[in-house]
Amino acid sequence: MVIRKAELIDLDSLASLFDGYRVFYGKPSDRQGASAFLKERITRNESEIFVSVSGQTLTGFTQLYPLFSSTRMKRVWLLNDLFVDEKFRGQGFSKALIERVKEFCQETGAHGFSLETSKLNDVGNQLYLKMGLELDLEHNYYSWEVNGK
Repeated sequence: MVIRKAELIDLDSLASLFDGYRVFYGKPSDRQGASAFLKERITRNESEIFVSVSGQTLTGFTQLYPLFSSTRMKRVWLLNDLFVDEKFRGQGFSKALIERVKEFCQETGAHGFSLETSKLNDVGNQLYLKMGLELDLEHNYYSWEVNGK
């Protein structure tokens, strides 16, 4: 198992994983849109994407976006996406990707990272606690969307 930063050469396989991730969260499949979105993030250096690899096969990925905390006066990373192809689940790829994110936070001098997931994502919610993440019970999170839901 290898965890490494994604490159443009990974775009086709990465877009397939990204499309699977979106479908998992109830969005319609859009492989072409996934590819364009990821290519833009990579070429503009707007996110950090790490992939898990077994042999020559991309098995999963995580995507981080930079944020800053005014009260901490430090960078905070938003772990927006974490996905492992279902054929490779239960083999430690998600754990390895999360460990790489922790290392990346240390390498970049960040305060840490945060993520959100569905309350119905039982596997993910259990995994995050096992990996040392803390469930925030003290804060409310609100959102607003231009076109509503």
